[in-house]
Amino acid sequence: MSDVLDEDLYQRTKAFLEPGDIDLAGVIVHTDLTGTEDLEMHELTVELNDVIAEHADKGESYIYAGNDDPNFASNQFQGLTLEGDEFVWECQQLLREGTFDLVFYYEATADQAAIVEAIEGMGHRATPVP
Repeated sequence: MSDVLDEDLYQRTKAFLEPGDIDLAGVIVHTDLTGTEDLEMHELTVELNDVIAEHADKGESYIYAGNDDPNFASNQFQGLTLEGDEFVWECQQLLREGTFDLVFYYEATADQAAIVEAIEGMGHRATPVP
């Protein structure tokens, strides 16, 4: 894939998506945010929650940080539906070469092209991972 910004990260993300109980797709959101920009990282994650939930046709969702769950790592989050706590997306925030990349994955039935277009419309570089 010629437009992949980080081949290693792309391959690792692809490995997260296979195999599983449900078919997943993903997107890597490349940011200029550094490790000291926690508030901006939180705000971006909230904005991306809205984008993914809208294009996954899941309705309203909230972000679960998993601080009370030993199965969660730091910088790992989930988007869950308000009704029923159903899976919408999961995210890892990875610090790479001084800036964060956000790796989101969600059900493959989501409108991948619309998610990528919306992220790019927000001014961020996005690498889709089918």
